[in-house]
Amino acid sequence: MEQIEFKAFVVTEKEGTYIREVKSKLVSDLPEGDLLIKVHYSSLNYKDALSASGNKGVTRKYPHTPGIDAVGIVVSSKTKKFKADDKVIVTSYDLGMNTDGGFGQYISVPENWAVKLPENLSMKEAMILGTAGLTAGMSVLRLIEAIKPEDGEIVVSGATGGVGALSVAILKKLGYRVAAITGKETARDYLMNLGAETIIMRNEFESFDNKPLLKPAFAGGIDTVGGVILENILKSTRPMGIITCCGNVASPKIDLTVFPFILRGLSLIGIDSQNYPMKDREQVWNKLAKDWKPDNLDTIATEITLDELSEKIDLMLDGKLKGRTILNMEL
Repeated sequence: MEQIEFKAFVVTEKEGTYIREVKSKLVSDLPEGDLLIKVHYSSLNYKDALSASGNKGVTRKYPHTPGIDAVGIVVSSKTKKFKADDKVIVTSYDLGMNTDGGFGQYISVPENWAVKLPENLSMKEAMILGTAGLTAGMSVLRLIEAIKPEDGEIVVSGATGGVGALSVAILKKLGYRVAAITGKETARDYLMNLGAETIIMRNEFESFDNKPLLKPAFAGGIDTVGGVILENILKSTRPMGIITCCGNVASPKIDLTVFPFILRGLSLIGIDSQNYPMKDREQVWNKLAKDWKPDNLDTIATEITLDELSEKIDLMLDGKLKGRTILNMEL
């Protein structure tokens, strides 16, 4: 492999402490892969923050370069599917978990991890979307199979996070009315600008009566946090509604009766973007590049450099980030 030197954000374990540094590496340090890609943009996700903090459930061995999202240009290819100079998106699978990820200026990956960058989508836009946008798109796709805009309001939890914010924006683009749940009182204007019509404070939503069912309020929901929030979304959804769930930052556990399912006919659908089939992945990316692309993508994102990344990781872990944080790997 060609000896190219590049910058990477590296997390090293030393006597139980995890040290984050921007270091120089060589392309020959990367794993063997079908595609060598020069990364132009990456993005910060909660899983990256966990990896950068030594969470062994995400990353087993250190030193390691996180970054589950990357977009860039193919430098060399061992496959017929891609050629040099192709622009590609790489998200999910093992990227940034136990394979060095997008927080390095180069990645080496199998061909089946990559998607060609769709027309009408810039590399920067692709990373404002990233895994969060893919997950939001997957959730929206399942909802709109059965729920129409005229059926009622869709509730979105964790609405200032990446998946939540993009879900709000995509649903608004498609003509749905959205209720956004947030723990941040200061986020009202931000969420209204994204397209939310109703803002629900998290502490109020969590304090609902602990009854098996609550008054029906929503046609469906996108839950990104789990726990009591998901319980109350299920209890508050109208008959034949659909709720998707993709996160457990509040809790991986829910305490429910079966009544929402057998008395209201609800469907709870799990969303897993990590191993989403490639055919469906390409479908969602193409929709995100065209009819589903939010009009306000730039307002969702904060652009940073590698040198600013560690500070943003701490803010994410403290629940103090909103929207999307993208890395310009060229700076």
